[in-house]
Amino acid sequence: MTTGTTGRADETPLFGPESQFRAFFDDPRWALAMIRATVLEAAHPQIGAALADNSTFVAHPWRRLRNTFLSMRRMFDSDPAVREREAARLNRLHARMSGSDPRGRAYDAMDRATRAWVVASLFESAVTMCRLSGQPLNQDAMETMYAEYRAFLAALDGDAGELPTDLNDFWRYFDRVIETALENTEAARIILYRLFDHLPAPALLDGAPTLWAAGRAVVGPLLGAITVASLPEAYRRKAGLPEMPGAPTLMQGAYLAAGLTRFLPDGWVDAESIIEALSLSPDSKDPRARTVTALRARLKRASALLRLLTPMSGGNGPDPVPPAASGNDRRSAEEFFRQVLDQTGDGHLDWPDLAAMARELATRLDLDEPEETRLYDAFAAWWRELQATLDTDGDGRVSADEYAAAVPSLASPALIRVAEVLFHVTDKDGSGTIDEDEHRALFRTAFHRDLTTTEGTYSRSAFVGDFLSFMAGRRTNTPYDPVIADA
Repeated sequence: MTTGTTGRADETPLFGPESQFRAFFDDPRWALAMIRATVLEAAHPQIGAALADNSTFVAHPWRRLRNTFLSMRRMFDSDPAVREREAARLNRLHARMSGSDPRGRAYDAMDRATRAWVVASLFESAVTMCRLSGQPLNQDAMETMYAEYRAFLAALDGDAGELPTDLNDFWRYFDRVIETALENTEAARIILYRLFDHLPAPALLDGAPTLWAAGRAVVGPLLGAITVASLPEAYRRKAGLPEMPGAPTLMQGAYLAAGLTRFLPDGWVDAESIIEALSLSPDSKDPRARTVTALRARLKRASALLRLLTPMSGGNGPDPVPPAASGNDRRSAEEFFRQVLDQTGDGHLDWPDLAAMARELATRLDLDEPEETRLYDAFAAWWRELQATLDTDGDGRVSADEYAAAVPSLASPALIRVAEVLFHVTDKDGSGTIDEDEHRALFRTAFHRDLTTTEGTYSRSAFVGDFLSFMAGRRTNTPYDPVIADA
């Protein structure tokens, strides 16, 4: 069987709507499989260290989910140009991630063997997903999907040489990596035990903290138990992961229940629409916003009722009114540090936090070189300025206490340069103003009509002023919250 990137001459193409993997994009089972695959990835020391240092999956998991889903869509697009462009973007992103773990071992996100393990864990988790849900793939389907994943790796690395050509050899490779490379890393433990317990509410449930906390208290431990039970036995044994009594039965039931969605009519489950709805702003111009707003109102009432019936945290009143609704649109220094600056959620501000901001903005604007590099360079200059000003103990990062003690305005020359670069890369047509379409490209569902002039354009000075107001004045309820601050 030929495993080239364009597919086999007499069978389904490797990419596009008819590919084996694309069939999973709107499959609820894939949510369980993705958690499992992410744990296996994070268990690799190099990936675990890179995630701990650079990823926003703890502080902003919903945003990370949306971006990952979008990237996978592009990487499995039927148009080779779309795949090549996304591969180039991912390579630029990964080239900026290197360092060392707490034990002093170097990591590099461009390491080819490590990237092959990411692809391998996705493939193996897809196969396991089908088996656990009572719909195992036959040999031909498995061969086809393996060819797709090897082509995926080839699109990133130029060839797929780090993965075995033959599927039978792949299973030996997979077992060998588990035995020789994987560890019970901090990143894997965070995903299994901390992430689910502290998962922030998506925008849809942001106004109903009691309801979200109650649901998370039940679902979080269950997801953790299901994930642990689904991991390869060799890794569970090696990592010493405890298995909850009855977890295998629970896991089997979860996968079987998710697999029943195959009986739903086509189009009933659309993962992209679900992900976007979870993060939809109520004042968006998107027509779906009205439905989401009505749903939020119902959820708030349900949350208030739940709080009355089962008091939590010692309170009997309704959920607190968000600051924006109460007329107070300012954050404290501590809130601003946690919600905006500390992108990785490790309690400190350092370069990976600002790099995460640049990465999110570049992703939303779909930037190519050299615009992407200009944006990163502007954020890097801002970081050097922050470090020189706020890092009083000289440890190379800024703590929440150091930030709060300084209470800086942050409206520095370097931050102004960040705003100016952001304006220029948003102004796609180079007109010197940002129109409604260009503004929406940045803010997506968070476009606010009251931030435009009567002519429907956004001047450079107004754009820079609003950005500085958000970053320096610590204001909430601006378009930047869904971009930078929201989970």
